[in-house]
Amino acid sequence: MIEVKANMAGSVWKIVVKEGEEVEDGQDLLILESMKMEIPIATEDDGTVKELKVQEGDFVNEGDVVAILE
Repeated sequence: MIEVKANMAGSVWKIVVKEGEEVEDGQDLLILESMKMEIPIATEDDGTVKELKVQEGDFVNEGDVVAILE
């Protein structure tokens, strides 16, 4: 089980993957919006998206788990 964490605080602007989708190292999972900037959150591992822990519009803090991969 791999936890993908937010690297900064912001609002979840867009989720670009779905649960069950296979992802590769470096692939964007979602995009945060902070101070009118769009910040992609990417995985650092290959795997399958087991669970998305956030929804579009949610606010996350730095270090919050946003997705679980397996």
